[in-house]
Amino acid sequence: MNAYIFPGQGAQFSGMGLDLYENSTLAQELFEKANNILGFSITDIMFEGSAEDLKETKVTQPAIFLHSVILAKTLGDQFKPNMVAGHSLGEFSALVAAGALTFEDGLKLVSQRAQAMQKACELQPSTMAAVLGLDDAVVEKVCSTTDGVVVAANYNCPGQLVISGEIDAINKACETLKTEGARRALVLPVGGAFHSPLMEPAREELAAAIENTTFSKPNCPIYQNVTASAITDENEIKANLILQLTAPVRWTQSVQQMIADGATHFTEVGPGKVLQGLVKKIHRETETASATFDTNA
Repeated sequence: MNAYIFPGQGAQFSGMGLDLYENSTLAQELFEKANNILGFSITDIMFEGSAEDLKETKVTQPAIFLHSVILAKTLGDQFKPNMVAGHSLGEFSALVAAGALTFEDGLKLVSQRAQAMQKACELQPSTMAAVLGLDDAVVEKVCSTTDGVVVAANYNCPGQLVISGEIDAINKACETLKTEGARRALVLPVGGAFHSPLMEPAREELAAAIENTTFSKPNCPIYQNVTASAITDENEIKANLILQLTAPVRWTQSVQQMIADGATHFTEVGPGKVLQGLVKKIHRETETASATFDTNA
């Protein structure tokens, strides 16, 4: 069975999507439509912007979404998912690709999400840290016993967990995790504590936008970050999307469940190969690939 997976923030690169724009009329139309919806030329930043330009949250999230979704749409009949999943922001790309959201509504929600997260970051100085080489249970225990807000945020693969919270609490937790035997406990260059209680203001803002958006039943099950289980009901999808901003991304558990449900081949749709690497660390024998648009088609 074919699983299609969609990357999240951090996968962006200068020049992303340019090959699609230059070789597909459909891609060109969708990129131009995106410029109109967003009210600025995101294509200029994607195709020619610096790494610094692309790092701005209001740009990064729509850029990755557009690259992933437009690539999926240009695949045409080749795109035949039995199941889909997306890492954090990638969940929105997966929902559009699977027909649960229109391209326009998906882009509007992603743009609103990015701006709401940016505002939440400015309200409270906060950060995230990658922890390597420890069992999840050890990391969870350290988080729960550290003063301040610090929680497990991204279960990326066995032995790789990202924690999220207040700057002081993250620094304290990192010190403790090193004494517990972590191979690394490294503060990440991010502007806020994504997937933690500190994103509550963003969750409230995004909840209103999601409630006012029409969702359809997806063409195949989506394995959502919050539950790590197959979901097809529109109301459940909405509820989980709202919870996603303050809840952890259960990527390890999602991939394990997809494999248990019959996934044999994972195709990453969008920039980078990060998710393929994580899938291989979760289950070494699983086949992975990048979706590629045939410029000769």
